[in-house]
Amino acid sequence: MTGRPSAPAPRTPARLVLASASPARLRQLRAAGFDPEVIVSGVDEDALSAPTPGELALVLAEEKAAVVAALPHVTDALVIGCDSVLDLDGEALGKPADAEEATARWKAMRGRSGVLRTGHCITDTTNGRIASATASTTVHFGEPTDAEIAAYVATGEPLHVAGAFTLNGRSGPFIDGIEGDHGNVIGISLPLVRTLLAELGHSVTDFWT
Repeated sequence: MTGRPSAPAPRTPARLVLASASPARLRQLRAAGFDPEVIVSGVDEDALSAPTPGELALVLAEEKAAVVAALPHVTDALVIGCDSVLDLDGEALGKPADAEEATARWKAMRGRSGVLRTGHCITDTTNGRIASATASTTVHFGEPTDAEIAAYVATGEPLHVAGAFTLNGRSGPFIDGIEGDHGNVIGISLPLVRTLLAELGHSVTDFWT
């Protein structure tokens, strides 16, 4: 008695598209052997909401991927959408609006711990399948002085990143440690990308250049 023939493996799309303007995510993907196209979604992040920071990060990632995947010229592609927020006491903190807010954030964060939550969504435009999940990494903040915070904010760096900090930038000396995937804090969790690709029937090695 013969069993059913196994279903054919999904065809590997010809294109890999990053639906994010983050240069850090692009650098991470390139360093891991990928060469994605970048198509920014233009999603109004302030217009979306969710009950928890983790759910918000996922909603934002899914919306970014959906918008780009729906573009008429985005065909035969895997679209990766990501978005990060810092979960501090259950509040979702994205990019600070201005230097004053960045300064207040750092004074509130120092000596404490928060959770960097990054939503990941991959959409396969060849069949409409979607895989998504949120990665979470605990970040332990050091205790920079008021003068150090002022100097850091003056660089402009914290105005462009979720949570007003970077792990691999000028605020690196103010981070005492992390628990979890460091890449997730920088911008994208490569192990999670591998897991989501596998859910869609693909391997990371299919997209190595």
